[in-house]
Amino acid sequence: QVQVAESGGGLVQTGASLRLSCVVSGLTFSSRGMGWFRQTPAKEREFVATITGSGGSTYYSDSVKGRFTISRDNAKNTMYLQMNSLKPEDTAVYECGVSNTFGWSAIYDGYRYWGQGTQVTVSS
Repeated sequence: QVQVAESGGGLVQTGASLRLSCVVSGLTFSSRGMGWFRQTPAKEREFVATITGSGGSTYYSDSVKGRFTISRDNAKNTMYLQMNSLKPEDTAVYECGVSNTFGWSAIYDGYRYWGQGTQVTVSS
């Protein structure tokens, strides 16, 4: 049984940093691309960042490029999202997804397994 669990969210002020973690069990972690998406009640789910199974390639949405960094530690079955220079518009529930393949994907349907999400709130 595959389990996906995010952590690290919280309430911070504008300009602060947070690091999200996503731990996966029940499959060969290094064989799957991974990604972060976010969702608010007012918006559709939005792609944030994605990484290949090896960690050798990454891709970001324009809204977070240069501020967020996605990474993974395959020895720990864990993916990370380092978020710097946070803005109020980054406020959302951040969800971790396990891709259907080794490669990365910016499309929600490219993911097979999801965590419950972790809330990030950025105050102005």
